[in-house]
Amino acid sequence: MKNYLIISPSDNVAVALEDLQKGDVLNIDGNELIITERIPIKHKISLESFKEGDMITMYGVPVGRVIKPIALGTQITVDNVKHESAPYGYKEHAYTFNKPNVTHLKNKTFLGYHRKDGQVGTANYWIFIPMVFCQNRNLKVLKEAFEAELGLKKENPYRLKIREMVHGVSEETYTEASENLTDRVFQNLDGIKFLTHEGGCGGTRDDAQALVNLLAGYIKNPNVAGATVMSLGCQHAQVSMIQEALNKSFKTDKPVYYFEQQQYPTENEMLISAIEATYKGLEEANSITRQLAPLSKLSIGLECGGSDGFSGITANPLMGLVSDKINTLGGKSILSEFPELCGVEQDLIDRCETEEIAEKFIHIMDSYSKRAEDVGSGFDMNPSPGNIKDGLITDAIKSAGAATKGGRSPVADVIDYGEYANKQGLNLLCTPGNDVESTTGLAGFGSNIILFSTGLGTPTGNIVCPTIKISTNSILPTKMKDIIDFDAGRLISEQVSQEDLSEELIDLIIDVASGKHKTCAEKLGQDDFIPWKRGVSL
Repeated sequence: MKNYLIISPSDNVAVALEDLQKGDVLNIDGNELIITERIPIKHKISLESFKEGDMITMYGVPVGRVIKPIALGTQITVDNVKHESAPYGYKEHAYTFNKPNVTHLKNKTFLGYHRKDGQVGTANYWIFIPMVFCQNRNLKVLKEAFEAELGLKKENPYRLKIREMVHGVSEETYTEASENLTDRVFQNLDGIKFLTHEGGCGGTRDDAQALVNLLAGYIKNPNVAGATVMSLGCQHAQVSMIQEALNKSFKTDKPVYYFEQQQYPTENEMLISAIEATYKGLEEANSITRQLAPLSKLSIGLECGGSDGFSGITANPLMGLVSDKINTLGGKSILSEFPELCGVEQDLIDRCETEEIAEKFIHIMDSYSKRAEDVGSGFDMNPSPGNIKDGLITDAIKSAGAATKGGRSPVADVIDYGEYANKQGLNLLCTPGNDVESTTGLAGFGSNIILFSTGLGTPTGNIVCPTIKISTNSILPTKMKDIIDFDAGRLISEQVSQEDLSEELIDLIIDVASGKHKTCAEKLGQDDFIPWKRGVSL
C-alpha cells in the first residue's frame, strides 16, 4: 500500500497515509522524494520547494498561500500557509455528468410511509412544536406523560449505577438501555418527538420567520405524520405565521392541532385539550403502515462533522458516489454547510443547470461571507482546533474535501435556509457548518435520511431523521464503536473499492429507511435539534 496520496494530478502537495519519518523515501512517478522531517498521518507533504506568496493546490484548486518558505518534503502547517481561495463568477459553461451505472438498483426498494403529497417517510413520528421557548416546560410535562403511558419511555441504565454509588451495592447488572417495542400502544408509530428550542421571541421578526419556516418544514417532512403546536400567544412567532407557511411554501394536509395558552383559563385545561386532540391524531398516524417504495423516493442529506485529514479521501467521496447514484435513479440529495464550500464555488457554479440557479448561489455565498466579515470573522476561521490537528489547516482544504459529499451531479437547485427542497437531483442548502444547526436544517428542508461522515467522532443525530454515521478511518469504529454505523476507512485500511463500499452503504440505507436497522444515533436517543438564528455561525 502507498504511504501517500496525490488527489489531483495538478496538486503540489500530497497526503500522508501513515506517519512518515525523517529519511523516509516516497516514490512518485519514478522519482524519489526524501522526507526531511516527521509528518503525521493525514497531514500534507510539500511536493516542491515553495517561496513566500506561492499557491498551494489540492483537489485541483487553490487552497492556501505560502507565508514562509517551505522546503521540498516537509509538512504544510498553519505556520507556513494561510487560507486563500480562487475568485468565482458565472460564465457560460457546458457541464457533462458521467452518470454512474445504476441498472442493478432500479428494482431495489425500501419500506416507507407514503404521504399524500407524494413524499415517502423513512420513519413515522408525531411531533410537538413550541412556537416560543415559554412552552418548553409544557412540552416536558407532556413528554413525560406520553412516553410513560404509551410504552415509549426507555429505561435509564445510569440510574442503576447511581443507586450503586448511593447504597454501596449493585442490585442489578449494568446494561445499556433497551427498547421494548412490545410495550408500545401504537405499533406503527416510531415515536413522539418534542422539538424544544430557545426562540420565538426576543429576537428580530426575521428570526421569528426563519424559525417558523423551519418548524413548518419539520411538519412537512415525510418522516412526520402530524403535529401538535403549542403557543403562548403574544410572541413574535405567531400561530398565524406557521398556518400561512403550511398553506403556501410548505403546503401539507397533515393533521396539525394548535393550542394557545393565553386563550385558556388555566394551563391544565390547555394541556388536557392538547392530550385529547393529539391522541386522536396518534390513532390516525398508527393506521399508516410501511409500503414498498423505489429508491427515487429517498431524499438524502449530506453532512460532515468532526472532520479529519481522510474525510475528503474516503467517506465524503463515498457519500458523493451514493448521492450520484440516488440522483441518477430520480432521487434527491441535499448538500449543506455553505462555509465549507469556500474555495470550490466555481466548480459548483459550473455545475448549476441554469444561470438563475448559479446567480442565486453566488448571491447567498457573497452575503454570508460579508456577514461574517462584518463581525470580524470570516470563512477562513472555520476549521476547528480538531480539524487543524488532523491536517485540515485552511478552510479551502476543508471545503475541497467537504464538497466531495455532493458527488459530480449537476446542481438542480440552490435553496436558502427557510426554503424546502422540491427538485429531483442535487440541491445546495444554505446552512452554517455547525453540525447540529446544519442537520437540523437538512431535516427541516427535505431530507428523509442523513449521511454523516466523521473522522474524529461526534454523536450527532437528528430528532426525526435517521442519521447514518460514516467513519473516515478504520480506527474510529473501534475507538468509538457506539456512534459509528459504517467504516469508509476500509478504502485505505483494507483497500476495498469505492464502488463496493457504495453498494454496501446503499444496502445499509435501505435497511435503515425500511425500519429494519436502527442507527447508533437512534439507539443512543441522540435527538439533536438546534434552529439557526440567522446570524454568523460558521
